[in-house]
Amino acid sequence: MHKKIGIIGGLSPESTVSYYLYITRKYVELFGDYSYPEILVYSVNLEDYHTWRDENRWDKIEDDMVRIADLLKNSGADLGLIATNTMHKVFNGVQSRTNLALIHIMQPTIEEIKKSGIKTIGLLGTRFTMAESFYKNELLANGLNPLVPDESQQAIVHQIIVDELVRGVCKEESKKQYLQIIDELVARGAEGVILGCTEIPLLIGQKDCSVPVFDTAILHAEAALQQAVSEA
Repeated sequence: MHKKIGIIGGLSPESTVSYYLYITRKYVELFGDYSYPEILVYSVNLEDYHTWRDENRWDKIEDDMVRIADLLKNSGADLGLIATNTMHKVFNGVQSRTNLALIHIMQPTIEEIKKSGIKTIGLLGTRFTMAESFYKNELLANGLNPLVPDESQQAIVHQIIVDELVRGVCKEESKKQYLQIIDELVARGAEGVILGCTEIPLLIGQKDCSVPVFDTAILHAEAALQQAVSEA
């Protein structure tokens, strides 16, 4: 019997769908049947989370995620995912207050970067992920050198995420802007790029880039699938 996966989702709905589809489709690809792990999804009120985030009320976000994690645990989930990069700012606080075993989104991402031998890595995400220390410090602690776009480019990356990608809107002009920013990161020494927002892969992927890209949503979902089907 596979372990049940709990997903704290809706952050945004677009990326939550990608988690669900990846886990179920990858299972069928690997095992050839439809006995994939049961998945419980709790979709949050995204407007509340955006309000708390913009008001710097991360304590409210943490409290709500603890509540949801406990609900998922009590509903039978054996392991859990927070299906967003930015909200991992409160990951440690949430994990310390719930009995649901959560997989940090950076764990499989860092493992994959290390396998590639890359040392200097570009980072794209929301302005919170790019500008604040919680994400970059994790990379530094693992011997990696993170590079982020300059402030004006960070504003472009962030606005495309919040105004377009979370709504499922993908514009060719926005794609061109992202690829130009990646090119500039590469020119500064980036050997690869972390797609550090779970919506970014809706717009760009490996086929668009000359350096390795690390899709945090897919790597996160893959880690959950592997844990769910493991016997340990």
